[in-house]
Parts: sequence; structure tokens; C-alpha cells
Amino acid sequence: MTNITKAVSADAYEGPISKPQDWGMIIERDVAIPLRDGGVLYADIFRPDTDAEKFPALMNISVYQKDKLWIPPDDLEEEANPHMNWETVNPLWWVPRGYICIRVDSRGTGKSPGRCEPSSYQEAVDFYDCIEWSAKQKWCSGNVGTMGISYHASSQWRVANLQPPSLKAIIPWEGRADQYRDQAYHGGIFSSGFVVNWIATHTAHHLLGRARKNNPDAFTQDMLWQYLSHDLDSEWWRVCSARWDQINVPLYSVGNWGGWALHLRGNTEGYVNAASKNKKLRIHTGTHFHPFHSEEGRLDQLRFLDCWLKGIDNGIMKEPPIKLEIRTGGSTKPYPFRYENEWPLARTQWTKMYLQIEREPSEAESHVEGSLVKTAPAKMGKLTYSTSGATKAGVASSSSLANTHGSSTRTGVSFTTPAMTEDFEITGPLMCNLWVSSSSEDMDIMITLRNIGPDGKDVNEVGQHGQPIPLTKGWLRASHRKLDAKKSLPYRPYHAHNERLWLEPDVPVECQIEIWPTCIVLQKGHSLRVDIQPRDGVGSAPYTHFHCDYNAGAVNTIYSGGDMESYVLLPVIPQKS
Repeated sequence: MTNITKAVSADAYEGPISKPQDWGMIIERDVAIPLRDGGVLYADIFRPDTDAEKFPALMNISVYQKDKLWIPPDDLEEEANPHMNWETVNPLWWVPRGYICIRVDSRGTGKSPGRCEPSSYQEAVDFYDCIEWSAKQKWCSGNVGTMGISYHASSQWRVANLQPPSLKAIIPWEGRADQYRDQAYHGGIFSSGFVVNWIATHTAHHLLGRARKNNPDAFTQDMLWQYLSHDLDSEWWRVCSARWDQINVPLYSVGNWGGWALHLRGNTEGYVNAASKNKKLRIHTGTHFHPFHSEEGRLDQLRFLDCWLKGIDNGIMKEPPIKLEIRTGGSTKPYPFRYENEWPLARTQWTKMYLQIEREPSEAESHVEGSLVKTAPAKMGKLTYSTSGATKAGVASSSSLANTHGSSTRTGVSFTTPAMTEDFEITGPLMCNLWVSSSSEDMDIMITLRNIGPDGKDVNEVGQHGQPIPLTKGWLRASHRKLDAKKSLPYRPYHAHNERLWLEPDVPVECQIEIWPTCIVLQKGHSLRVDIQPRDGVGSAPYTHFHCDYNAGAVNTIYSGGDMESYVLLPVIPQKS
């Protein structure tokens, strides 16, 4: 293990690396790329102005419009310029270092004709064709890499499934991989806050914004209906998700500890499960875009791409494969990194913290109903709470009021550890085992982990949108509790999501809830708080969920103790002696 305490810029790096040259930059806009079915996509190409050599290409495809200017915030480490584009590389930095940057408008978006199917199998096939077309151009060395954030990352998983011969490396930077589990249905609960807004925003942009003059009717019309009608996992989701056994290209999977509601799971699952023999994992903190454009982040990107696209022996693959930013709580700036050799960490002490029920529920935000203890309670206790989520408009589950008005009172129950007597590190995947029942036929279980300071207040981290967020979250709709035994691990349950096991009124069942990975060193005097709720808890927005009508008027019960062991499994990392 090695601590990295100071970021090094690419220009200051002393090892072998592509250095900027004084070539000019050729910009070709709206270049037609032919597709196998006779269609065409349009691309913008930025390349070095020299015939002295051929260069590898960096390509991305998305529905975000290749030539729509992104004006970054003032504190970005790359300066704003007329060639910046949302969640993609900056040509003014990459082209002088001997890379060609290619941005492609996905079918039916921007300037590319056709019917748009965002994040689809068809888009992956189109991406394959664009990669192979680029590799054959006179200015290309024949090696193509892919890199980009979010949509530009998830599309990399899908094209890697198809194994285009010229694709030599991918860097899916904060990219969901399983469209069902990572994005649309968290634990089987519809993630409406992000999905509905995303669909509405990009449909409106193409039908009402400037893009209308190119594609007045092209953006898909039934995307939301398709998501809702495919509410169980099926081949419909599998064809537009990563297939780990088919991904064998060298990959650098990059996640964000704050991305626990959309992308982080894809990056850790990708590192562990992809068939690639050459792979690395990095997890950082901060917004969705600052780390990507940072000096330190670009050095990682450049060294990896130099290795696989240019054959430069810079030693990056000889370093430990995992690079983690270790959070110590409450900083708005990056934390030091630490190298590791495996995920989860081999020295993890898997620790069960049992729910010890001590008092009745309260609507007070600061109230906790019990403790998290290391010894299972000998006697069973139970807590019952309302799921209605009353608002100023009354109880209106499954209506727009339930989402726009929110809950007027605290819901669910909470448990907390005693104050830490020394620093206590939790790094890795987590799970929660709960015995529950409901008066209804189904119930939502939403879990939030929080770092509570000595003053009783939350110690928050920076979310992907710059907002304050808790440590991490997990979700499960109880009827989706069936596990896939072949894919489940003791610390990472994997739910089949292929049938519903309805609840019988007030009959307890055991549920294992996947909690997305986290990293925190709880400082001396701090406590870990776990909220278990029927509705979205603190720090959920914008990744909120649809609260279905089975919640209206129902009461849920949590059991703990005796034969009903309810606990949170923590990945505790021992402190150095």
C-alpha cells in the first residue's frame, strides 16, 4: 500500500508519457460515418495537423449533441474553450499529445438521422461500426480507445460486449453497467427522480430546443413506457447492459464514492467481473466532472491510454491495480489516495452490527430507536411504523403530490453505534439482513448510512452534483427479495428480480439488502447511523423513487433478536499497528 499525498500533473510527470507537441489542430465537423444497415451517423473530429505519423483515436457516442458547447465552472482545472463538450475529453489538451478526438451523435439525436434508442443494443452496434470506420482512416494508427463520463461511460460497456477488433482500451469513468439494477430499478423500486427527469429533459431539448431543426421528431417517444412496462429483469434489460464474460478489452474502471445511486455499482462490478485480463479500478470523490478534468485524473487517463494505444512502457500496469481515495469525513477537497491489490480488500474484517431495539418510533428527526451492537440480542424485539408518508396534502401515495410535496414528518426507524473511541475505517461493499413484515402485500426498504459528528449533526460528503450527501444507500422492494444463488456473495446479495414474492399480512420474511460500496474513516467521537425507511431519506435528491400505492395506509414492522437476526454487515479495515 502506498499513500499518494500530492497530485502530479501530466506535464510534471517524469516517466515516459506523451508530451504536448506544437502541431496545429484540424477540425472536421459533421463527418458522415456509414453504418452496416445503410444508415449514417455524424461526427466531429479533432486531430493533429501533421502527416508525419498516424495517431490513435479516442471516441465517444451519446445523445447529448457532439457540438453543443459546455461552459465549465470557473474552478475546473481545464480552462474553458470553444471545443469543450459535456462529459467528454478536451481536444485542446489531448490532440497536442498525439490523440484524435471523435465525438459521434447517436442515431436520432443531434445531427444524426434515425430513431433514437438511448443506451440500447442498436447504439452499441452503431458504436462498433464507428470504431472500425475510424481505425481504417488514413490518419488513424488503427488503435481506438473510448473514454468519457456517465452516458459516455455506460456506452463503453455495451460496445465492449461486442468486441470490435480495433478497440484496444476503455475508460468507463463513472458509468452504470446494469441498466436495471444501477439506473432504473434500485432493489426493484423504480428510480423515478432521475429517470423521468432525464427522459423529459432530453426529449424536450430535441423537440423544443435548437436540436429540433435537425431532428424534429427523432427522439424516442416511448422510452418511459418501455422502462415501466419492463419492471422485472429480463432479456430486454440484458441486451442493453454489460455482459461481463464478453468484455475482454483492457479497462480502467473509474468510480466515485458519491455515485451510490447511479454509477458506482457498475464500476466495482465491472472491475470484479469483467473477463479482461488487464484491468484497474479507481474510486475518487467530488462532483461528476471535476476529477475527470483534474491534472491528477488526466495523468491516470493518459498513462493508461499511452500504454494500450501507443505501446509506451510507463509501468502503470505494474502498479497495484486499485487506487482508492480514502475519505476521513466532511472535506470538500480531494482526500489522499491509497493503492490496494484486490476488491474487496483482503484484510477486511467483515463485522456484523446487530440492530438492538430500545425504544418506540418517533417523528423527531434526531430520534433513534436503538443501537448497533456486535452481539446479537438474545430476545426478539420489534418496531412498527407507518409507511404512508403524510404530506401537507394528506396521504397521496402513487400520485404527483407524493413526489412534489414530500413527507412532512420523519418516517421509519434509526440505529446508531456508540461514539468511536478510535478511528474506524469502513471501505468496501456492504449488506443489511432484515426480518420484516407489513400489513400490505409489499413494502419498500430504503437504507441510509450517515456519519454523525460529536455535535449530533451529519458530516456530509460532496455528491456528484456538488450537493451534500450521506455515506451511501441501499434499497429493496420486499417482493423482490429472491436471490440469485450463483451470483450472490455474503457481502453483496444479488437479486434475481424475475418474479414477485408477495407478502402475507404481518408474516415476517428475511430480506438481504445490497448497500452500495462506501469508504469512510469515522473519526474518534463520531458515530455511524443507519436509517431504515419506507421512503427516500436524507440526501436522496435527485435520485428519488416512486412511492407506490401499497404504501398507503400500511404499517411495516422490523424484527431483531432471537431467531430473527437483523444486522448491517460492515467491511471494517483494521488500522495499521
